[in-house]
Amino acid sequence: MSTLGETTAVPGYRPGRTLPLRVELVRQLGRRRTLVMGAVLAVLPFVLLAAFAIGGTPDGRDGRVTLMDTATASGANFAAVNLFVSAGFLLVIPVALFCGDTVASEAGWSSLRYLLAAPVPRARLLTSKLLVGLGLSLAAMVLLPLIALAAGTAAYGWGPLELPTGGALAPGLAAQRLLVVVAYLFVSQLVTAGLAFWLSTRTDAPLGAVGGAVGLTIVGNVLDAVTALGHWRDFLPAHWQFAWIDAVQPRPEWSGMIQGSALSVTYALVLLAFAYRGFARKDVVS
Repeated sequence: MSTLGETTAVPGYRPGRTLPLRVELVRQLGRRRTLVMGAVLAVLPFVLLAAFAIGGTPDGRDGRVTLMDTATASGANFAAVNLFVSAGFLLVIPVALFCGDTVASEAGWSSLRYLLAAPVPRARLLTSKLLVGLGLSLAAMVLLPLIALAAGTAAYGWGPLELPTGGALAPGLAAQRLLVVVAYLFVSQLVTAGLAFWLSTRTDAPLGAVGGAVGLTIVGNVLDAVTALGHWRDFLPAHWQFAWIDAVQPRPEWSGMIQGSALSVTYALVLLAFAYRGFARKDVVS
């Protein structure tokens, strides 16, 4: 028997009051996968601190200095390095997890049809889950540099952001640039969020939605490494994932981040449209 989730005119019923965001947020915050993901991101800066303590201060190779080589210059540098080593893969996982597990897990628990029978309008249900998933994803991206900045400042001191190309950014300006970096990373991951969310509405297996989003992101990274594709790589979100490096320069260059953001938002809107359209017609039996 299918659950249509249609609303009826009953006294006191207000579709906009069903499944409040605070209720969904509390539910998702209390889940084990949220706590584990938060713990992993919180531990990473200390793992890197231990690595630098054991391996010593990083040195440039062949006379070239990279952002990694400046990791121990200050807390700001350490925070920037944490974002650098995480942007390509680690930060993809919480986005795929929080946006890909949300609807599929309800279907896997056989509770999705009961939510719709409450009755929660389908669009309302998707919107609540999407906003909470995006909120948790943003929180994960903010948590990492905050802990890295605190740990790096305690270990290496508070100071300017030393640039690999020479020069430095004052602490206040460095903090502003790091905020820009986090904002760009979040926007650039919207395509992963949209893909994971769409897959979550198509399957009852949370692992399939999360794994599918992560897997396709990896495929995008592999294709971006194929230089024979030439300008076709410009249409891959992975091609612009490190465009934020241009923000930590004496004179920031915005063109790469603008192109990357526009591409990610466009893909995300298309995928979310597919998710809403498909879920509105889906025969929910679980």
